[in-house]
Amino acid sequence: MTAPQVTPLRATIDRLSIPGMVDVHTHFMPEPVLAKVWKFFDAVEERTGNAWPITYRGDEEERLAQLRGFGVIAFTSMLYPHKPGMAAWLNGWSADFASRTPDCLHTATFFAEESAGADVADALAAGARVFKSHIQVGDYDPRDPLLDPVWGQLEDAGTPIVIHCGSGPDAGRFTGPGPVAEVLRRFPQLQLVIAHMGAPEYSEFLDLAEDHDRVHLDTTMAFHDFMEQLAPFPVAERGRLVALGDRILFGSDFPNIPYPYEEAVAAVVGLDLGDGWLRAVLHDNGARMFGL
Repeated sequence: MTAPQVTPLRATIDRLSIPGMVDVHTHFMPEPVLAKVWKFFDAVEERTGNAWPITYRGDEEERLAQLRGFGVIAFTSMLYPHKPGMAAWLNGWSADFASRTPDCLHTATFFAEESAGADVADALAAGARVFKSHIQVGDYDPRDPLLDPVWGQLEDAGTPIVIHCGSGPDAGRFTGPGPVAEVLRRFPQLQLVIAHMGAPEYSEFLDLAEDHDRVHLDTTMAFHDFMEQLAPFPVAERGRLVALGDRILFGSDFPNIPYPYEEAVAAVVGLDLGDGWLRAVLHDNGARMFGL
């Protein structure tokens, strides 16, 4: 009988003595919404000259099997509205998805609209464990007074918010560290997870994490050659990654990545910051945040 193949991912998991990886930045959405997201990425080359081929285009069940096959034991269903009136519908879908997908961390979202506070209250009551905010796609100001009840509730609940607020790949009207820093001055106990390490404003978002002990960062697409060509992470800042090792979480952007999942993990492993740091990033920090 042929022995099962030990993949580099499985070898890493075994070496670190962890049950698997916690991926805080994966996308599962209603199929029509996901199709529109893929259509956007398909047109990137025409707009920018840089191709963005979606690597994992299978149906939902196939994508779930792939993610679990990589050794992921907990993941999110990051989804986000781009206009008013979408958040409640998306939250209903994600609640159903989480109910039939036990290893998915029940994810919810919101938009800067009159119903934002009620939408978040309903999602929390339904069991949401993590929220997604996309400042760039939503094109809303995180300082908008309509979001005050959102930030207040999430601060009180201690529920993490994965927030895309860096200016990559394209700057938005309200992206960058400034608006988020103002929100944190008013709601200092928010448990934010800065997506993509805050690319390209890496240093400024590391500053925010150092100033606020409940601010985290996720590794989504950071450190990989694809992102390094667009927004390289400053080598001089690697020491700060070590110091903040208990507040950096692994994220992949699966399935919307233009390279194999294994390479997302290899990019983090390749930083060579030690097994203790790697164990925390791939598993322990996420497990602690979500009580796994």
